[in-house]
Amino acid sequence: MSVGIAADERVARVGLLKRVLLKPELGALLGAVLVFVFFAALSDVFRSPGGVANWLDPASTLGIMAVAVALLMIGGHFDLSAGVQTGTAAITSGLLTTYYGVNTWAALAISLALVLAIGFVNGYLVVRTGLPSFIITLGTFLMLQGLNLGITKLVTNTVQINNFDKIIGYDVLHAVFASEITIAGADFQIAILWWVVATIAGSWLLLRTRFGNWIFATGGDANAGRNVGVPVARTTITLFMITSLAAWFVGTTQIVRLTSIQAQAGFGQELIYIVAAVIGGCLLTGGFGSAVGASIGALIFGMTSQGIVYAGWDADWFKFFLGAMLLLAVLANQYIRRFAELSRR
Repeated sequence: MSVGIAADERVARVGLLKRVLLKPELGALLGAVLVFVFFAALSDVFRSPGGVANWLDPASTLGIMAVAVALLMIGGHFDLSAGVQTGTAAITSGLLTTYYGVNTWAALAISLALVLAIGFVNGYLVVRTGLPSFIITLGTFLMLQGLNLGITKLVTNTVQINNFDKIIGYDVLHAVFASEITIAGADFQIAILWWVVATIAGSWLLLRTRFGNWIFATGGDANAGRNVGVPVARTTITLFMITSLAAWFVGTTQIVRLTSIQAQAGFGQELIYIVAAVIGGCLLTGGFGSAVGASIGALIFGMTSQGIVYAGWDADWFKFFLGAMLLLAVLANQYIRRFAELSRR
């Protein structure tokens, strides 16, 4: 009798361990707590309301993109053009309004349609050719990089678009994309609120909808998914378009907040988005991850980037910390993937 009870207890403990380890956001949450405690011990400013506002600011726009990139990675793909698409969206809106006098809302609609079309083309080419998304979107990245620079120079004779705050309707745009909320004497960007909304929406999509099941099935085993009726092609294209939608939102936020945009905006950010998603628990092989985990990864990024400054260290150390966190996350995720495979047997 006692042997049977002991066996049941062991099974229960193993089951609990599986449920904990297979939560992709738990490791990221632990990492975020450790990062916060570390920098809070080094700097009083870091844990002050003003300090919190400062490190939540970069985390917010990164987090919006990280959620979309995480969905795509769970679906088994990468988008190396995600970063440069933020610049494409902002440059399109900026040129149409400030240089060609296009109605503000029409310009925003055109820039949105443009990046959605880019996302559609990326997804369509991945589905139709069977080539790795890494290669397809690398080509898109290079083309958009050249177009952003070339067209901006051609129209403005510089590499920057200015005076976005002079357009009609700017006050409304500022209220939506760049206003601030004062809490405890500190100004928090409204992008933080949109980040929370994006995280909730991404989690709901993944965990409460049929489309979320399709995402996991597509990333886990596309062929098996097709055999049970999952529309793999449609799911893949939609995920690329969701990433483009997030890029439009972040690009619009940047140009509204700064009132100008550089032609090089977004270059190199795509790797940061992927790093945030991986730190948050997304597997590079697809089929595993969460929106909450990706947001926590973005939070770790924000705390580290500002924490190093508050600690009085050279900012160059940030890249070291980022690389170390990525390496640890990949190793941890590899262990989790193996554990997940064993748990299914």
